[in-house]
Amino acid sequence: MVLNYIWLAFFLIAALVATVKAVCFGDVEVFPAIIDSTFASSKTAFEISLGLTGVLSLWLGIMKIGERGGVVNGLARLLGPVFARLFPDVPRNHPVVGHMFMNLSANMLGLDNAATPLGLKAMEGLQTLNPKKDTASNPMIMFLVLNTSGLTLIPVSILVYRAQMGAAAPTDIFIPILICTFVSTLAGVVTTSLYQRINLLQPTLLLFLGGLSAIVAGIVWGFSRLDGPMMELVGTTSANVILLAIIVTFLLTAALRRVNVYDAFVEGAKDGFQTAVRIIPYLVAILVAIGVFRASGAMDALIGGIVWLVSALGGDAEWVGALPTALMKPLSGSGARGMMVDAMTNYGADSFVGRLSCIFQGSTDTTFYILAVYFGSVGIRHTRHAVTCGLMADLAGIIAAVFICYLFFG
Repeated sequence: MVLNYIWLAFFLIAALVATVKAVCFGDVEVFPAIIDSTFASSKTAFEISLGLTGVLSLWLGIMKIGERGGVVNGLARLLGPVFARLFPDVPRNHPVVGHMFMNLSANMLGLDNAATPLGLKAMEGLQTLNPKKDTASNPMIMFLVLNTSGLTLIPVSILVYRAQMGAAAPTDIFIPILICTFVSTLAGVVTTSLYQRINLLQPTLLLFLGGLSAIVAGIVWGFSRLDGPMMELVGTTSANVILLAIIVTFLLTAALRRVNVYDAFVEGAKDGFQTAVRIIPYLVAILVAIGVFRASGAMDALIGGIVWLVSALGGDAEWVGALPTALMKPLSGSGARGMMVDAMTNYGADSFVGRLSCIFQGSTDTTFYILAVYFGSVGIRHTRHAVTCGLMADLAGIIAAVFICYLFFG
């Protein structure tokens, strides 16, 4: 229901802004721009779905091999004590636990191409446990919020963009991003737990969250001792080595258990095309709404209003220059990336705004895109508190990014 209101609001606000621009300023070009954006966004949605087909087929095939070989079930047993408390409605040692772990691991390594199909596989497993097939269950929402909060340990792509834009030290935003994305994830977990009445003070969960905090601190310490080029090399290489190791482990384990790995792969890959087709309507809906909102000038009006308000209150409005990236990130990953590059181009890669835009880009994920793809793949129409929790995680990441950027670079 919340997503329905937000989707409707995009169109109504866009229409209002366009009307004001046409009547008050004589800008009649806004209407063709809005209509053009609907066609362009629809095409983009289809191209995204088409591009996902091959990747989905590949990773769903790999996951089927992992299931047949027993690796996924092994992960489920290993993580059972933690996931049983964080996802109390999921039976202990259920295979979907392994799927969720694989997805979250891929996200943390910045492997978006692998994370999406693994996440769709996990969502499919959660749907089999869902008593109301058109309504998001508690485990679905917790899993989705963990995705939208965007916990990434190695933000390789952002480091590469900074290097391309001429940053003197492309990796100087690595630690701020890691801190902010961890804050975003923690806020998402806490918010969702409050909605679902999950007790986070259980010893097992405290130990898990404490261990995760220690891992993040260890990565911060280790990477802080590397120079820029070595940090990028280690980050890129480690992510890809881990990914290759997962594939080889799945194959070898299945082969040792005398599983026909080729047949298992083909069986799993067949679901890739069907899943890609199922998400097309949901992607078209959300991307068209975002495109209309941007083309109408509503985004520019929002930014201008925030600048005026901060200045009127006597605050430092320098950070507002990077805000387009933060506001666009929940809506569109590619749009936010474009905003980030634009900020570095106009202000400089090593400027406060340039650095903050990069931290915004790395601190959260594309909430509405993930909602459309993940819930759309299993036909969920009633999202309950998923949007609220996802946006709360985004807000925590944005606020943390502003404070951390002032702390490190202000």
